[in-house]
Amino acid sequence: MSKLLIDGYNLIGILHRDLKKARQQLIQTLINYHNKKGHDITVVFDGYKEGYGRETIEYQGGIRIIYSGANEKADDVIKRLLKTEKYSWIVITSDRDIEKTGWKENCVVVNSEIFSDILNGEEYYLEQSKGVTLSKKQKAILRAISKL
Repeated sequence: MSKLLIDGYNLIGILHRDLKKARQQLIQTLINYHNKKGHDITVVFDGYKEGYGRETIEYQGGIRIIYSGANEKADDVIKRLLKTEKYSWIVITSDRDIEKTGWKENCVVVNSEIFSDILNGEEYYLEQSKGVTLSKKQKAILRAISKL
């Protein structure tokens, strides 16, 4: 079982008109994924978009959902969790600043697009050229993906 820390709105993307509906669909997808795989999942959203005045934590279907407070973005909550909850997180984001913090805190970062494909049942593989050696980061990412 792995511990996943997910940048919620980053995974949803910006193409959705009804963000609330997209968020609920993502939460349900993550609950189904949790039930199938057993991973410990934390997903973080910007709470100010929903009018939350302070950081709020909810639990649904075995996953932890965190909404940032009015004066803090979800990115800041994720970076704080990476620094204070010393787990070997698999961080799901495409945000470079969160990615940098994740690697610095000895976590593995998987791109949101790759994880979205995995949620949709697609397999991920890294096309490797002959004679090219994978970096330590690339190897760590492949190990993390194999656990997802």
